[in-house]
Order: sequence, then structure tokens, then C-alpha cells
Amino acid sequence: MRLDLEGVAKRFEGVFALENISLSVEAPEFICLLGPSGCGKTTLLRLIAGLTALDEGHIRLDGADLSSTPARDRGFGIVFQAYSLFPNMTVAANVGYGLRIRGVAPAKIAARVAELLDLIQLPHLADRYPWQLSGGQQQRVALARAVAVEPKLLLLDEPLSALDAKVRVELRAEIRALQRRLGILTIMVTHDQEEAMSLADRIVCMQKGRIAQVGTAQELYHRPASRFVADFMGVSNLIDLKTAERHAPALLAGRRSGDGDIACVRPEDVIVGSPGKNARVASVQFLGNISRLMLDWPGGQLIAEQPGETALQPGAEVTVGFAAHKHAWVVNS
Repeated sequence: MRLDLEGVAKRFEGVFALENISLSVEAPEFICLLGPSGCGKTTLLRLIAGLTALDEGHIRLDGADLSSTPARDRGFGIVFQAYSLFPNMTVAANVGYGLRIRGVAPAKIAARVAELLDLIQLPHLADRYPWQLSGGQQQRVALARAVAVEPKLLLLDEPLSALDAKVRVELRAEIRALQRRLGILTIMVTHDQEEAMSLADRIVCMQKGRIAQVGTAQELYHRPASRFVADFMGVSNLIDLKTAERHAPALLAGRRSGDGDIACVRPEDVIVGSPGKNARVASVQFLGNISRLMLDWPGGQLIAEQPGETALQPGAEVTVGFAAHKHAWVVNS
């Protein structure tokens, strides 16, 4: 299964929401559309689903143009942020709904529903109603309903954003395991970088209606294509080259990219020694597995991260350096 987007564009009231989007994805990839609010990622998902009409370009599935194919005939499974379960139907009836309206025999529906409830680890809740379930359980049921009809493509529109942090982490692991087991080409919208990095085979990072960069989590994190990607993907120190040349020339000695005017340095590559005299600790945040330090440095402010808990306190004078094996990744501003 292969999906191709060719020069896709969409305008609202004459203003581009999406412009010149070209992308190819294949089963069994898990793709995340990642970006800030208003970047066009949900609009793009709706165009793929057939819920919004294209203004320009083509969307092709295995070479067949979908332009004139209505959403109901595309054979895609869709899960939205709102669970959208039928409140008057049991869990089993919700999961089997798509099969029932397709005229599948009751015995086959029952077998498929039982299989999927086992997959989502809710076989004991088959006879309950949505209002009797937690948010995480409802979203599992919504996922099972979407894949029950064996869709060609699974589309997920921020399905975890309404859940609390602990449930999100648990459910995203379950979503990935389910997707791998079924081998369905999956495209998911998210604004959460950690979610995208933990789930996706490839991330499509979007900015103002365009694709800023496509790649693996490692590629976008370590080799961002622009200042926007460097700043959006995790935490980054962005240092202009003149400042870096003056205060950290070793950082640029082996610069790892082409032309640009901003050096991108990740917090884990900032080495903090104590005692010292070329920087001062402005603040310390303990985040459990790491401590994040904000440092006042001659070149400006730097963010450093250290494993676990640090003994350093605000006001401490320290020496700042950079990991010996690292060189700056230089991007355009």
C-alpha cells in the first residue's frame, strides 16, 4: 500500500492553509504529522481522508487518484481526538459497527470483535457502555472500531491529547504495538514531539502550511534542516556563528553541515564543570531523570542537561564546555 501526495494545496478564504505538499509513504510505515497549532497538519489529514476537498494537486493510493472518491468509499479508518463512540451501544457493538453495516455475517463479526478486544486488552468489558469506561479505555475501543474493517490506511487525529500524561504514555505504546502487528499504513497528527519521536518511523515536521523536513526522529533531532526544526524538535541552544567563533571556536572546528548562520547545540552536549569562572547557574529544574540548568554565559544563555539530580545551585560559578565528540550542526535562521 502506497500513498502519494503531489503538489497538494488548500486555501481558506483565499489564504493558503497548505501549499505545495508532496510526500510518499508506504505500508507498514507509521508517519507522524508534527507541528505547532495552525501549521496545517489536521487539514492535511482531512484532505487525505476525503473530509475536505483539494484545491490543487493529487492524492493517489497505489497509483489511483482519489480526487473524486468520497470519504466513505476510500476504505480508511479514522480516529479523532473525541472518541465518538455510540453511547447507546456496548463496547462489542461499537467495535463491530462497521462490519455490521457492511453486511458481514454475525458469527464473523463476533469472532472479529473478540479478536480485537483481546488485542486492546479489554475482553472483559465487551458488555459495558462508553460512559462506563475511562478515557483511555474509550480510545482503545475507538481504535479497535477503526481497524475492525481492515482499512487500507489508518488516520489518527491527535487521539491521545485528551488523556492524562501517564495514560498517554501507556496508550501510545499500545497503539504502536497494534499497528506493527496489523501492518497498516498509519498517519497520525500530533503537536507532541516526544509522542512523534516515540511512535513514528518518519516524522513530517510542518511549518506554516509547508513541510519543513521529513525524516526519522534521529535525523530531525541531530540534523535539523532549519532553525525552526532545531527549535521545535526538543530543546536546543541556537547560537549565532559570530558568538560561537568568539566564545566556543572548538565547537565550529568540525561543523557538520553546509552554509548557515546558527549553530545548533543540544543541552546534553553542554558540559558543565565546577568550580569555574566562565558561566553562572541562573536556575535549576529537577525533572526526575534529568536536571535542566539555565546558564548565563558570555555568549548569552545556555541550557544544559545532566542525568539525575545535580548538586549545583543558582548563583554557582561554573565552567562551560561542549562534548568533545560533538561539533555544531549549522542551520539557516
